[in-house]
Amino acid sequence: MTGRRRSFLPRPHRHAALSVAAAAACVALTARCGVIPGTTGGSRDDPITVMTWAPENTKATNKPGVPAMAEAYARWVNAHGGIDGRELKVLTCNDHNDPVGAAACARKAVDEEVAAVVGAYSQHGRSFLAPLEVAGIPYIGGYGITDDEFSSPLSYPVNGGEPALLAGNGRQLADRCDRVSLVRPDTLAGDELPKLLNAGLADGDHKPVADIRAPEDGTDLTPQAEQALRHAGTVDGCVTAALGARTDTFYDSFRRTRDDYPPVRISSVLGSVDQSLVDRTGGANGPYEGAYVTGWYPASGDARWAEMRKVIREQAFGDNRVDPADAGVQTTWIAYTVLKQAVESLDGGDVTAHSLRRALDDGLRVETGGLTPTLSWRFEDLIAASEFPRLINSGVTFQTVRDGRLVPARKGFVDVEATLEQTA
Repeated sequence: MTGRRRSFLPRPHRHAALSVAAAAACVALTARCGVIPGTTGGSRDDPITVMTWAPENTKATNKPGVPAMAEAYARWVNAHGGIDGRELKVLTCNDHNDPVGAAACARKAVDEEVAAVVGAYSQHGRSFLAPLEVAGIPYIGGYGITDDEFSSPLSYPVNGGEPALLAGNGRQLADRCDRVSLVRPDTLAGDELPKLLNAGLADGDHKPVADIRAPEDGTDLTPQAEQALRHAGTVDGCVTAALGARTDTFYDSFRRTRDDYPPVRISSVLGSVDQSLVDRTGGANGPYEGAYVTGWYPASGDARWAEMRKVIREQAFGDNRVDPADAGVQTTWIAYTVLKQAVESLDGGDVTAHSLRRALDDGLRVETGGLTPTLSWRFEDLIAASEFPRLINSGVTFQTVRDGRLVPARKGFVDVEATLEQTA
């Protein structure tokens, strides 16, 4: 996770503080340009304008499928009459995987008076959430890679983010592995991962993982592979990697190194390993056969993804950025499902940043067709993990690669709320 906010006021006080800050910002912005942020969509003749951002063309993790899925969703919903009869307009932005770029995208969202930021991906939560908070713009269904997404009162997460994935991965490995090596990015976000994985492993009375850091943009991770194999050491040892787009780089080095060590099992999390990666590395004959993978959602081949796949076929056919197996694409789909139901709940009323926040805060219950548990962001829906006060969905799925396909290793969702409470 990125930089943490360690102390939190009770929710009513947070909203009071937010209202004061938002009011001050609105006065300043109104004086400058004559409008109040987040007011687009106020008239039924105006489009509902939102924004989605992600890093593209960087040397680290890229998520071009996130804005591409958002644009495909807009084309699809507009081809079917819009949302509650209103056109959906999606603006996109490249955050360049740095805090300056993330802040620039947030400022663009404010300048464009968007009603919400939806389904975005960025590792720089503090940089983009501060401008959104001042302007009162909700952040709906972000990818969940930063702690700030689980503390900001204007964030409405749809999954448990990296906290749930790593805690769940520890739970998945706890009864399968003797010793565990974790290979993770040498970043602020990566610094939080060992604690979360250890919390999951503690459910099986495990010793802490061997924490192995890897450069986020590394191209040869042989030293890290050797270190991981040395620690895992036995046939019951496990190596798990959570390096995003660099996970396959690590496992490529791992493949070339592993013959010199006892055999171990491998593992990862959704977003680092998905069905597309398994396919392009040999499927059942590739290195990921038998791997354990922890995800937020059902496996990509599950029938519950049928509507998303239909939209991709209709509106993004031939666009290789939009991979239905990619966790960013899946999260964006769910985020826009939330937006659609939030707009429809307004019954033809003005669609603004304020009205969307009010709908979400007042108990809107969003159904995602079984892709997640029912989503709701009331105070009583927040889990009791003080470090993640906005986290509402602590469910994960346990999957494994069998015959070249990611399939369930356990039926249904596994709730890691209790595990996350131990990380405080």
